[in-house]
Amino acid sequence: MIDPRAVISADAEIALGVEIGPYSIIGAGVQIAEGSRIGPHVVINGPTTIGRDNRIYAFCSIGDEPQDKKYAGEPTRLEIGDRNTIREYCSLNRGTTQDRGVTTIGNDNWIMAYVHVAHDCVVGNNTIMANASTLAGHVSVDDWAILGGFTKVHQFCRIGAHSFTAMDCALSRDLPPYVMAAGHLAVPRGINSEGLRRRGFDTAQIRRIRAAYKTLYRSDLKLAEAIAALREPAAAHEEIRLLVEFLETSERSIIR
Repeated sequence: MIDPRAVISADAEIALGVEIGPYSIIGAGVQIAEGSRIGPHVVINGPTTIGRDNRIYAFCSIGDEPQDKKYAGEPTRLEIGDRNTIREYCSLNRGTTQDRGVTTIGNDNWIMAYVHVAHDCVVGNNTIMANASTLAGHVSVDDWAILGGFTKVHQFCRIGAHSFTAMDCALSRDLPPYVMAAGHLAVPRGINSEGLRRRGFDTAQIRRIRAAYKTLYRSDLKLAEAIAALREPAAAHEEIRLLVEFLETSERSIIR
């Protein structure tokens, strides 16, 4: 299953059944689990761990050194979970010792062409990152978030679960769960109601999320006041609790 024109380090650990295309280079410290398929002309450097049933397409750069001038060759890591699709020309960098020391990609993510995930990012599960979307260092993307093409995310920002960004969106602050954002710089544009319906949220849940959005963005309340107003519905409804917990732990504040 390994093309004879591929270059595989003797210190790489490749499970049985892994496919590796021609002219790909697998470096030392790389581990690839069963069922994963690596296309042609892919470069994977370690320490990098790739889980099961991933598909990595041509010309990707996976697990190379972080683009951080403070990086001095420390043994940092990239960890990729299971069943991710990583399309052509993506670059996913290892972490730095100034943060967690590891960049993490979860499970079942759809990462389209030319996406860049910088050092120390944490990408959850079931996310979609459309073509040429870019995460600067130390960014967190929660489950089920969708980043439109050419979305740009500033360092240390957090993208909430079930959120959505429009094409060419630029985020310099946190994007709360459920919220759609557009523009440069990004501003809120309602909730991702269609995405929520597709994921099984019922009418009552979506209605409560929409009411919470109005409290947060259309009530003329200060942010601290809006959070206080949302604590009562959060105590009774998990979907609002997720939003309040995000707001309470935001370090860069949120788009408003």
